[in-house]
Amino acid sequence: MNPVRPRFFVKWALFWACVTGWADPRPNLVIILADDMGYADLGCYGSEIHTPNLDRLAANGVRFSEFYNTARCWPSRAALLTGYYAQAVRRDQVPGLPGTGVQGVRPSWAKLLPERLQAVGYRTYHSGKWHLDGLPLQNGFNHSYSLNDHDRYFYPKQHTKDDVKLPAVEPTAGYYATVAIADHAIACLQAHEKEHTSEPFFSFVAFTSPHFPLQALPEDIARYQNTYQAGWDQLRAERFARQQKIGFGVQALSATERDLGPPYAFPKLLAQLGPNEVNRPVLWASLTPSQQSFQAAKMAVHAAMVDRMDHEIGRILEQIQNMEAEENTLVIFLSDNGASAEMMVRGDGHHADAAAGSAESFLCLGPGWSTMCNTPLRRHKTWVHEGGIATPLIAYWPAGLLKQGAWCHQPAHIVDIVPTLLELAKAPALSTLSQQPATPGQSLVSWWREPASPTLPSRTFWWLHEGNAALRVGDYKVVKAKGDPWALYQLKTDRAEQHDLSAQDPQRLQAMTAEWERQAQEYFRLAKQK
Repeated sequence: MNPVRPRFFVKWALFWACVTGWADPRPNLVIILADDMGYADLGCYGSEIHTPNLDRLAANGVRFSEFYNTARCWPSRAALLTGYYAQAVRRDQVPGLPGTGVQGVRPSWAKLLPERLQAVGYRTYHSGKWHLDGLPLQNGFNHSYSLNDHDRYFYPKQHTKDDVKLPAVEPTAGYYATVAIADHAIACLQAHEKEHTSEPFFSFVAFTSPHFPLQALPEDIARYQNTYQAGWDQLRAERFARQQKIGFGVQALSATERDLGPPYAFPKLLAQLGPNEVNRPVLWASLTPSQQSFQAAKMAVHAAMVDRMDHEIGRILEQIQNMEAEENTLVIFLSDNGASAEMMVRGDGHHADAAAGSAESFLCLGPGWSTMCNTPLRRHKTWVHEGGIATPLIAYWPAGLLKQGAWCHQPAHIVDIVPTLLELAKAPALSTLSQQPATPGQSLVSWWREPASPTLPSRTFWWLHEGNAALRVGDYKVVKAKGDPWALYQLKTDRAEQHDLSAQDPQRLQAMTAEWERQAQEYFRLAKQK
């Protein structure tokens, strides 16, 4: 049997649906967002973690190697759902402007994607983390389960359903956040199938995994209890070796910054975690056997969290298949920032005798494992070096003529998602709306279909978070950590950011830092508009 024919007939059926009017031919849209997941944490990006469902999407869709976020949770969500840089919509700090940052309220022109999709006939569903201003149903979702307690995976105290507060989860309830988020997403799809089959849907599934605290189901942890005994140095090298075999496109592994610790220092909390915790990515061989055992157990929990997330994604995909909607559903998977080097204790505290991954523990990944999870890139969440801002991105859409199994090495940014989905939904582009500021994003549809198409030479990408700043123009990037001078890198040959060219090319450095400042002033100006 010719394998092309079934897909041809499905596409013909979608076309016939369009001309006869008995069904909406526009694709269903699904965004699945991980939280603090490392760039190399999926099997299809070089990991040893078991992620068969996402690996299947990658094998039959398109993977991006140079897709960017904003380096932090809430700015990435603002950019993802508005199509603008977070500073422009007041959702990251604008220097000298009160009312911006994590508590910032978006200007009236900065509507969220679900509101724009509702206006053109989509049903819209949210499950998981919110971390935006306002409430989900106030901002365009028909239904929502919002998990607002980010410190407890087993019994959260703050969560809502359709913007109504739910009671705190009892410790005996058998609740686990990743499962609950998927349960709600599936319930929304099941109701959609019964009540709204003629309408396309948009599902935003925002997992909290694998954000700290490291808490996972015991059966998931057990699968990885012996996986990480060799330590972060050896396993990082193994991940990089796999990346080179799968067409990843990065020539060198960044040097481990042994003296670089978490972005925020909490020495008293570190002491609370006990003598086996370390806050530097030291040589694994320098750790005591007890420390090695402790650290390997932490990473096993992180892996279990990613594994469980993939399993729950599989359940969501199965529901879409059961609805006979898979062929014309676009699924996008990405992460809100790189793996985190943060180390702290919140929630119900950390009990020294508690098993790693249990509800009574509050462990964090730390810079040793975060360095491995971001292989082969440099630094971590909150920094705007590549390790903090690069995310895996997988796009899967059987009816969309995507080039199956292809790598797209063109740089793109999370602000591109809104223009892309508006185009596919046949909604008005932001550029066509009166009194709507120009968006820095652009549609990715053509790149998904032809991943090797040329990069637009005039495209730039801009970053600012907590004083960390960067600008990419073509293959060149200027970047600095707060308080440091600018550095210049040529990413085509040095994605690992190891060879600073600022002394060799001062004119380019000056031109690019001036462009960073020009764009900064434009986004700060937008933040002042009502």
